[in-house]
Amino acid sequence: MLEETRKLIKEGYGIEDETMDLVEKAESLITATFKRYDDIAQYNQVRVLKAFHKNRINESHFSWANGYGHDDFGRDAVARVYADALGAEKCIVGPFIQDGTHALACTYLGLLRPGDQFIYCTGKPYDTMETVIGLRGSEPGTLKEFGIKYGQVDLLEGGMIDLEGCKKAIGPETKMVVVQRSLGYSYRHAFSIDEIRRWVSACKSVKPDVICMVDNCYGEFIDICEPVSAGADIMAGSLMKNPGGGITMGGGYVAGREDLVDIVASRVVCPGLGTDSGLMYDQTRRIFQGIFCAPRTVNGAMKGAALISKAFELLGYEVSPRAEDPRNDIVTAIKMKSADQLIAFCEAVQMSAPISADFMPEPGKMSGYQDKIILASGSFVQGSTMEVSADAPLREPYIAYYQGGLSYEHVKFCCMNVIQVLKNRGLL
Repeated sequence: MLEETRKLIKEGYGIEDETMDLVEKAESLITATFKRYDDIAQYNQVRVLKAFHKNRINESHFSWANGYGHDDFGRDAVARVYADALGAEKCIVGPFIQDGTHALACTYLGLLRPGDQFIYCTGKPYDTMETVIGLRGSEPGTLKEFGIKYGQVDLLEGGMIDLEGCKKAIGPETKMVVVQRSLGYSYRHAFSIDEIRRWVSACKSVKPDVICMVDNCYGEFIDICEPVSAGADIMAGSLMKNPGGGITMGGGYVAGREDLVDIVASRVVCPGLGTDSGLMYDQTRRIFQGIFCAPRTVNGAMKGAALISKAFELLGYEVSPRAEDPRNDIVTAIKMKSADQLIAFCEAVQMSAPISADFMPEPGKMSGYQDKIILASGSFVQGSTMEVSADAPLREPYIAYYQGGLSYEHVKFCCMNVIQVLKNRGLL
């Protein structure tokens, strides 16, 4: 780091030399990890570029229709680029899908019918999905209310998918099996493409027509291929995470087999219109630009997550994944020692953000979550976890979930600032 940079950080933010030295040491220990991430980013950048070239994207595709959105060739081109970049037969993508939770809910509600069973094969689902499924609360329109049956196979000790347990759980009523790729608010590793491939093979060996669905939030462009290239039938995710590149204003996607995506599209819009409608609200240009920038943005977020893992490892904390471990999403989970330390961590992340850095996050109730949540996200796009952010439920064990970063340099500063704030408060 330049001496001028150290001076700017020290004088501008009160970050001590000792803290900067710790983070610099952490960085020096994971150069091989960074090289691996760079190689993945190079491949994925070419993969996305090829999708643009194949579909002959030009400036005319940035225009958008109004009203019903019929004959919107920009929207249709976005869908083709996404499908090709993600290795899918077809994709529906845009702001008419609100976010990742909406994309997942539309997939389940579109493909499942009363009496069908679907099985979560990675244990308890993420908090918001519990509400969609009907596992808690009394919200209208849940899968449970529609008579769709829920099954669950817990992970093995060590966080591995119980392949034999999945095979035994699949029965005549089982229409869909699901993997949540990222960790959510659990403390485990995110699942790799190879693990997803083995899971698909195990499930299909019992019931070849079972739909293998992957919640791919936080997983896009982490590896050189996506779950649908590994045999999954369909996957869904958020544009406010990896594929939006920190540029897309909002939205979600569903990608996979053409017949399945068409059915989901009838649920997103309505039967008879499906992928032939859906307004883009002048977001076509941003969605194109977002996915083009996504491989490099994800690369910076992965490096930043590894740096934070290594820095807190050096401080004696338990983290998941460890810095040198294979990384299958952009999230780092850090076990804090108290609620006060967890809150201070999130406050320090907020202080490091470009937007609303002087606002202090407070734990509070959020729709779809069981416990009070503290969320640090001083972002250009509200709630974008592709930007520097951290969140956590206020419950034991006190785990801080850090993710995102539009640039590695910003995450590096954030890491130093978080450590210094914890030091200043006597919490390290």
